[in-house]
Amino acid sequence: MGEFTNKIDFEVLVMVKNANPNGDPLNGNRPRETYDGYGEISDVCIKRKIRNRLQDMGENIFVQSDERSDDGAKSLADRAKNNAVMQKALKDKDKEAYAKEACQTWIDVRSFGQVFAFKDDSVSVGVRGPVSIHSAFSVLPISIDSMQITKSVNSETVKEGKKSSDTMGMKHKVYSALYVLKGSINHQLAQKTGFSDDDAEKIKEALRTLFVNDASSARPDGSMEVCKLYWWKHNCPMGQYSSAKVHKLLVIEAKGDDPKEFDDYTITLNALPGLDVEVIEGI
Repeated sequence: MGEFTNKIDFEVLVMVKNANPNGDPLNGNRPRETYDGYGEISDVCIKRKIRNRLQDMGENIFVQSDERSDDGAKSLADRAKNNAVMQKALKDKDKEAYAKEACQTWIDVRSFGQVFAFKDDSVSVGVRGPVSIHSAFSVLPISIDSMQITKSVNSETVKEGKKSSDTMGMKHKVYSALYVLKGSINHQLAQKTGFSDDDAEKIKEALRTLFVNDASSARPDGSMEVCKLYWWKHNCPMGQYSSAKVHKLLVIEAKGDDPKEFDDYTITLNALPGLDVEVIEGI
């Protein structure tokens, strides 16, 4: 599989138009907001989309969505128990062998890590992954549009000659906003999980195509767009600079008070000595 050579930092610019990028189930599924009104897409949501894209690319995924299950397993515990090598390691109480097989089998485990702690198992195993994903935040505070909708029409028969009442609900969307997604890939943790340069290229492609096959009522096709992907590969395993310094290189400012398109923002890419950046167009 090869090795992971040098640290990587990345940023993704995502344009949202008339979509709910990440609804909050505890707030009526309204788009997530910070206390000061900036839009947010959780890291969990972003990792789910990356996993889906990797699965579309033919990779083995441990944390699969129910509707995307491709191995017949009905739970994470079932998926782990279907792996004979892991079950042998479990009986031997060999945590290292258990984790090694999990990392070799599933790309999301060796990328993001995973906790294996199931009710019937006597041993719990934790894997720390090298790929860290931040929550994405909008450049400016967001404006949320809400409308009342009819969720279902005459869904059940109550009595002969009568029909049930329509079910009402609310639908929310962000009219227009630019979100910034940041992340990095750590060399030390990559060595432990077996994450390779080839895996990093797959993560890069997943980020470039993040919203392919992701359309829904809340996110119609074309309403979520990866505009730019910035990919910094350092020249040494630990990295020449901290991720915090690298992520400050990209400065984004709105040209006016009400930006509606990606071109309504000014993107300034600064540089650090000896650190190259690859700028990739999203799909």
